[in-house]
Amino acid sequence: MSDAPVTLSQVAREAGVSLATASRAINGSATRSVRQDLRERVLETARRLDYSPDPSAQAMARGRTSALGLVVHDIADPYFSTIAAGVTRAAEREGLIVTLASTEQRRDREVAFVELARRQRSRAIILAGSRLVPPEDLPGTIPAEAVTQMESDAKALESALTSFREGGGGVATIGQGVGDLPVVEIDNASGAGALARALHDLGYRRFGVLTGPLGLRTAADRTTGFLDTLGALGCPALDRDVVHGNFTRDGGYAAMTDLLTRTGTATAEPRPDRPEVVFAVNDVMAVGAMAAVRDAGLRVPDDVAVAGFDDIHTLRDVSPGLTTVRIPLDEVSEAATMLALGAEASGTVVQGEVVLRDSTPRRQSPARS
Repeated sequence: MSDAPVTLSQVAREAGVSLATASRAINGSATRSVRQDLRERVLETARRLDYSPDPSAQAMARGRTSALGLVVHDIADPYFSTIAAGVTRAAEREGLIVTLASTEQRRDREVAFVELARRQRSRAIILAGSRLVPPEDLPGTIPAEAVTQMESDAKALESALTSFREGGGGVATIGQGVGDLPVVEIDNASGAGALARALHDLGYRRFGVLTGPLGLRTAADRTTGFLDTLGALGCPALDRDVVHGNFTRDGGYAAMTDLLTRTGTATAEPRPDRPEVVFAVNDVMAVGAMAAVRDAGLRVPDDVAVAGFDDIHTLRDVSPGLTTVRIPLDEVSEAATMLALGAEASGTVVQGEVVLRDSTPRRQSPARS
């Protein structure tokens, strides 16, 4: 008996159909269909002969491969690795394979990866990560050439995604939208506002904020939602207690160190001008902030309480437990995958949930209102 693999011609001959009909029955077709009884006969023959379809032939016949592209900003960040795991599970249920790319925060790489997915005729592509703040909302401290580059990058990305979609591919973004393309939007401002109210209800009145980098939409929305709510509650944060930093653990460490030293509060001595609680706009920054508090000889939460945003899985090992805003990343990943594959007609908005833990206990003696 020959060990040579079974060919499509053998399947067609055994099933009593033409080679073209066998190909359409097994590989699919972007333009032609096969009568149901013929399709069942071909598939049964293929199973009996143990025929293995050629993925390249299937892609050419259908016009698309079985790949779904996922582009994230930083795969080392637990936020993005959780999304990657969720998208992979959802894609596998649909018979797709996920190809993963990490941009390392470089905007030009996003466009390059979308173009690669278009050339490879991927079934769909999902972009997970923050967009940029609209140029008109950027502070004047950002150089004009940087603003121009940001505008150019945003237009290039929208053009690349639109071209991919018009060519038959599916598109979805996670976080914020790109133009009018499908999006699973996270309501960052609302979640941060809810956290501010919860902390205020616990008796906190003096707040610090580690805002993340300038120009990042997620960081800006969370900062604005938090600060606007504090203002409405009658206890706005002081400008000196709002510190920018990178969206990383080390960025949180550096920003908290800056916050504690800029007004001479990096001491274990009680200080009335030290923030009672500090909000870091994502959890990895909050973890770095907690380390900076300890390295300054202070304690969390006795000297400074800390809160974050996202509720990443690695928080299980953080002590004390970190107060945060939980984003249901598994649901977000599922929704984005179905949106990219066309199973859902439009996008959705996901709300966060405040989770109070030991890093922000109720204050025994509420400060000034």
